[in-house]
Amino acid sequence: MAVVVNFIAFQIGWLACVLGGARELPWAGTGLAAALIAVHLWRSPNPRRELILIVTVGVLGAIWDSLLVTLGWLIYPSGTLIAGTAPHWIVAMWMLFATTLNVSLRWLHGRLLLATILGAVGGPLAYFAGYRLGGVEFSQLWVGLTALGLGWAVLMPLLTVLAERFDGMRQPAPQTAFA
Repeated sequence: MAVVVNFIAFQIGWLACVLGGARELPWAGTGLAAALIAVHLWRSPNPRRELILIVTVGVLGAIWDSLLVTLGWLIYPSGTLIAGTAPHWIVAMWMLFATTLNVSLRWLHGRLLLATILGAVGGPLAYFAGYRLGGVEFSQLWVGLTALGLGWAVLMPLLTVLAERFDGMRQPAPQTAFA
């Protein structure tokens, strides 16, 4: 049940971030993402480890998306706090995505080839959906989608490895009297 709830929560947060960015209400998506992340951490058996993962993924996502903005391949309609960087709502979305890595995407742990394929296909598809909803624009659609595919093919296995390393959702092993 937790897997389904995690998946649905991410989808709702993703949609709120994209639609908020598209409709000049970027803080709405960021606020919902922050609330969903807080609930995720509250439910985590080891919130410190999970928070490290979430912040790390947020930083990596901010760097990646800011690079694409700086290169002129992605244009965001709202939510940019510093010119030439990714908007706050996309960074919040990256952090929200991190909450799926040890729950609904746990099945990717140890499957780096599958993570690479999922990243190469799923990353560009998510951005294309965001484009269709008005949350992002491409200066050159195919250049941007190709860059996203290549980047996500590298990022997704990296994120999977980070999730395994900082897995705050795994229940701690029970202590025995003789340990």
